[in-house]
Amino acid sequence: MNILTFFEFGVSETMLICFALIFPLLTIFCLVDIIRADFKDSTTKLIWVLVVLFAPFLGPILYLIIGRKTKVITP
Repeated sequence: MNILTFFEFGVSETMLICFALIFPLLTIFCLVDIIRADFKDSTTKLIWVLVVLFAPFLGPILYLIIGRKTKVITP
């Protein structure tokens, strides 16, 4: 027996549950990555933390696309 048929979840409910689990995990991943990373200055780090926290869906995606490139790479 499929667990989704047991709970009688449809496609929309299943997608909602997936998004409800993925976005908090993505936000936590981004915040941990920002805190552990070195940036050119501390203001950049603070700005990325605020973007990730106050733009819940767009913030983590923007950080993964743009913000990870602005980190300082230490050998």
